[in-house]
Amino acid sequence: MSAVSQKESFLISLVVPMYNEQEVLPAFFERVRGVMNGLGKDYEIICVNDGSSDATLVDLVKARQEWPQVKVISLSRNFGKELALTAGLEHASGDVVIPIDADLQDPPEIIPDMLREWENGFEVVLAVRKDRSVDSFAKRNSARWFYSVMERMGEIPIPPNAGDFRLMDRKVVDSLARIKERARFMKGLFAWVGYKTTVIEFVREKRVAGESAWKYWKLWNFALEGIVSFSSLPLKVWSYVGVFTSLISLIYMFIIIGRTLLFGIDVPGYASLLVVILFFSGLNLICLGVIGEYLGRIFIEVKQRPLYLISETHGLDPE
Repeated sequence: MSAVSQKESFLISLVVPMYNEQEVLPAFFERVRGVMNGLGKDYEIICVNDGSSDATLVDLVKARQEWPQVKVISLSRNFGKELALTAGLEHASGDVVIPIDADLQDPPEIIPDMLREWENGFEVVLAVRKDRSVDSFAKRNSARWFYSVMERMGEIPIPPNAGDFRLMDRKVVDSLARIKERARFMKGLFAWVGYKTTVIEFVREKRVAGESAWKYWKLWNFALEGIVSFSSLPLKVWSYVGVFTSLISLIYMFIIIGRTLLFGIDVPGYASLLVVILFFSGLNLICLGVIGEYLGRIFIEVKQRPLYLISETHGLDPE
């Protein structure tokens, strides 16, 4: 059992990355306030404004004035959800830390159940979506495809249908803070650190207001980030493609030699030659593209730029 759970009091940190969430803030704060006040424990809500272009930051500052448990971090620009989440985790001081989205598709009402599992000795409590019927057909199936690919290709098992919504013990958060890679796929990093884990299932709800910033092209790039960050198979597979292609070429060479010896020299068609050239040129470009994906991430890492920059904070010590 966690040593902290033995204490009568402990601090809970909610970490909420936000980008243009002005429309959902009233409903989010109303539901979260009811849940957190009902726990009878100390808590803080770390809201990370990820360069929003609407009034998200203004509304967060107002909420802070009325509700001192709200603490605000405003990044200097839009760094993306993964880095906004990283900023929130690095500034959370709770004995347990719970990342949650502001759109309320992940219900805060299951937080008491998560805390009970933590008090039973689990260091990570995953909130797993058992029903995603509110998502579109394309999104549900693309998610299923992604988790299937990661299961076969990934070096670290990533639990399917588990998003960022989870409870983590302080030791888990401290371990994540030691990871400084720039190209971050947080679901993979959560799985990589390990620790004693259990699962709570929930039904995914509809977004309470506004529109998700996660369009299909962005989701594709996110999936690509996950595959490249936690699997070297896309690089290795080209060795097997090369061996297979060489074997096929060798077999075809013997076929040509045999035909020439038996039937004499014939003039092959230009169409078949062109198809072969285009096919192998395409393979070369795909291979270079895969190498480029990995090389680009090496380029990002060696520059050693800060993960994020903070323009202002409210309720936290200044940077």
